[in-house]
Amino acid sequence: MAPGASAPGGSAPGAGPRTEIAASWRRTAARGLDPGADPQVALLTESELERRRADSALAPLVPQLLASLVSVVDAGQMVVVADTDGRVLWRHGKAGVRREADHLGFVGGSAWTEGNVGTNAIGTALVLGEPVHIQGAEHYLDSHTRWGCAAAPLLDPWTGRTLGVVDISGPSRSLHPAELAIVQMAARLAVLEIRDQHAARHERLRSVAAPMIARMDGHALVVDRSGHVVAASGTTPPTRISLPDAMSVGTIWLPDLGVATAEVLPGGWLLRLQDHDGGEPATDLVVDLSGRTPQLRVTGPSGSWQQALTPRHAEILVSLLRAEHGRTPAELAADLFADTTRIVTVRAEMSRLRKVLGALLEGRPYRLADGVRALLMLPEDPTTVLPGSSAPVVVALAQEHPGS
Repeated sequence: MAPGASAPGGSAPGAGPRTEIAASWRRTAARGLDPGADPQVALLTESELERRRADSALAPLVPQLLASLVSVVDAGQMVVVADTDGRVLWRHGKAGVRREADHLGFVGGSAWTEGNVGTNAIGTALVLGEPVHIQGAEHYLDSHTRWGCAAAPLLDPWTGRTLGVVDISGPSRSLHPAELAIVQMAARLAVLEIRDQHAARHERLRSVAAPMIARMDGHALVVDRSGHVVAASGTTPPTRISLPDAMSVGTIWLPDLGVATAEVLPGGWLLRLQDHDGGEPATDLVVDLSGRTPQLRVTGPSGSWQQALTPRHAEILVSLLRAEHGRTPAELAADLFADTTRIVTVRAEMSRLRKVLGALLEGRPYRLADGVRALLMLPEDPTTVLPGSSAPVVVALAQEHPGS
């Protein structure tokens, strides 16, 4: 917030917000949101909302989440489950709190990212990747200051991807700070359920793969659908490899392993490696932000490979592609969070991204490897790039390339 400027969200001028709240206000202000305005966010159609609910990996977890938070609902709060776009998929609460939420536009299919509605628990938890409690005047928009919320991301421990957010919301006067701990506990229970499901599938695949791999003489890997290595023959494998989104039977190319022949197994894949000397160096990398889902395409001498990017990884790659000499952890923290102190978060995200890019990504500073030709593809109207993102680097990109 600029020196002398009034605090948003009804806070008194000169008030000292928490560090994470001040950073969120800076990100939101850079998006050009007016604290006094009512955000205009297009809702999902009913058919699209139902499709997202049906396709969501969170759907099986909703009954458990509601059961673990029944006391919150009984106390007059609302439980909300949102996807990674900040879209409200499920709401559960008594009629009174639902009516108040309706007045805020906090309804099924609405988008509650920082880029859409400013500082709020769902959007800020998605940005920071950690539980957040937002009380009253800590919201950026004046219209939300009578509201309180606590939210925690739901992380898939097997893939490292964020699946969505569980949120407790209600009138600020009745939301107790202890409800942050309650929503964290609900999220942990859900994550344990996800872990148990993955572990059971992993063991079933291992029991199928073990006798098969024991009879092989060549170089081969058995991996689950997420790329975790279950068994190997003739090679010392990594614990996990990145698989293309469009995995299919036949010859494929993997950036870190080279050419392989893929055979389908129940719950995974058998990969017979043709090039076990570390693969061939990739030469072209495309970060495609022109569609609804960010995509990464890598091309090397023997083929190409494509995988969807998480919004956070897309933001990081935007930063790296814009920086001629790479970015330090503090510089990346400024690009992503408007907060140079979030170095630990940056390093954790870079560790996850390195599992996708492998040797294409170097450190000290973070940058793409020498010899990699990189291209950033933007939508026809660049102001719509990564909608909902409040990362300063994305905001700057949109401002540098305004739509026609």
